[in-house]
Amino acid sequence: MIKFAKAQFASFLASLVDYGITVFAVEFVGFWYLAGSSTGTILGGITNFSLGRNWVFKGGERERHIQLFRYFMVWSGYLFLATTGVYLLTHFANFNYLVSKASVTLFLAVAYNYPLQKRYVFR
Repeated sequence: MIKFAKAQFASFLASLVDYGITVFAVEFVGFWYLAGSSTGTILGGITNFSLGRNWVFKGGERERHIQLFRYFMVWSGYLFLATTGVYLLTHFANFNYLVSKASVTLFLAVAYNYPLQKRYVFR
């Protein structure tokens, strides 16, 4: 349970980076909401890997390349699912892009990221 709590806290911190970059890119720089969301997801993913490897799951030095490859595979799927979900909810359901992003990323954090990071990336 402690590992799950740490993973969720790391995910929360990565989400702060993700959402901060997304809002900045869309509202202040003028990015299209999907480009801003993807940019935030990329930087949030880098943050999440670093925290997951060094604090949550404590990956060893020897496994770094393997973990990085596995994380990239999982994260690529996450990027696709998150971007698609944000687009679908924003474009077709007329949700605000931040509501779409929050809905999709919250679901994916629990149903996709944590299980795959625990069982595949950082096992």
